[in-house]
Amino acid sequence: MLKYKLTIEYDGTSYRGWQTQLNARSIQGTLIEAAKKILGPGIELQGAGRTDAGVHALAQVAHIATDRKMRPQSLLEGLNDLLPANINVKKIEEAPADFHARHHARMRSYLYIISKHRTAFGKRYVWWIKDRLDMNRMRDVIELFRGFHDFASFADKRFDKGASTLVKLHSVEMHEIGDLIVVRIVASHFLWKMVRRMVGIMVEAGRSNLFPPDIKRMLASKSEIPAKFTAPPSGLFLEQVLYEGDAPRPIKLPPLPLLFGK
Repeated sequence: MLKYKLTIEYDGTSYRGWQTQLNARSIQGTLIEAAKKILGPGIELQGAGRTDAGVHALAQVAHIATDRKMRPQSLLEGLNDLLPANINVKKIEEAPADFHARHHARMRSYLYIISKHRTAFGKRYVWWIKDRLDMNRMRDVIELFRGFHDFASFADKRFDKGASTLVKLHSVEMHEIGDLIVVRIVASHFLWKMVRRMVGIMVEAGRSNLFPPDIKRMLASKSEIPAKFTAPPSGLFLEQVLYEGDAPRPIKLPPLPLLFGK
């Protein structure tokens, strides 16, 4: 089997997430349908991560395994001709036969974008918060999240039973860019809804409703509190998937200039 490595961007608003689902529109399913029309039915397509319903990607990585050889550029153009406008294959390259988009990924980074102003055009890409947020309190929470912790309190109950909830966060950072607050989290892997619940807790701290001792208790023992404050999927972007030799890039926001308008 031949392998091709794909880098893909998508607007996840109208999809039920990355993973193929019965009777539901998914990113993976849409890509498989397009790939079969070009490469035939005997293909395999796997992604590096399973983004949830409504979550976007700036650079999701996937691989296609096929018996048919094509020039990467021809395959890219063929797929993009068949795909809807809200999914775009940015790059395709030949990959080693043993390459696996998920198993070989070392780290993943996510961006979460909060807007300080109401926006009609950017609503599907941000979480608008009208309350004034205390940025110093939010930074205090970020310091608590860094490092190796049990994030059981931040995982959805439907997370795989028996799977470890221990995660090492390589970096957590927050930046104010214009009227946006951008949170970036880099880790080896993420639990289901973990990033959205972390951001929700940061925001509650910024509202002065939660304090560092509260977050320490959530990390020390299972708590239902983060589930109550799960941030909406609209502001979440899978930013980058890192493989051996890759390093996190400087933060680059989605090309959405309307987000900066008032």
